[in-house]
Amino acid sequence: MNDFPQIAPMVGYEDVAGAADWLVRAFGFEEVERFDHEGEVVHATLRLGTGVVMLGKPGDSYVNPLRLRQQCQAAARMYSVPWVVDGVWAQVDDVDAHRERARETGATLLGEIEDGPVGRLYRVEDPEGHRWMFAQA
Repeated sequence: MNDFPQIAPMVGYEDVAGAADWLVRAFGFEEVERFDHEGEVVHATLRLGTGVVMLGKPGDSYVNPLRLRQQCQAAARMYSVPWVVDGVWAQVDDVDAHRERARETGATLLGEIEDGPVGRLYRVEDPEGHRWMFAQA
């Protein structure tokens, strides 16, 4: 782990293996490591350029954002906007191609590509309801 950045987001998933595989296909991540416990993947580290994101399974009582919104009105209200709520921001070289790849893989697009203060960007949700923002400087 010596070549990891000084700080990295950690995101909980009910299905870490499935999430890691999907994020590699949809967002172009590279898998760096994967750990299992008793036959179940409980951690994966993914790299995008010089950054990493760590995926983990917090335990059987964990509920992902998508299911939480279905079970809780307050969470549903919080996610009723297209903004990134407790999400991850990442920079990519070609935001148009990246968004198309995500769309083709079944990501939930939260809007069109737009111009933001840090460049062109789009917002997207993965199959477990985590939100991501990808930007091109």
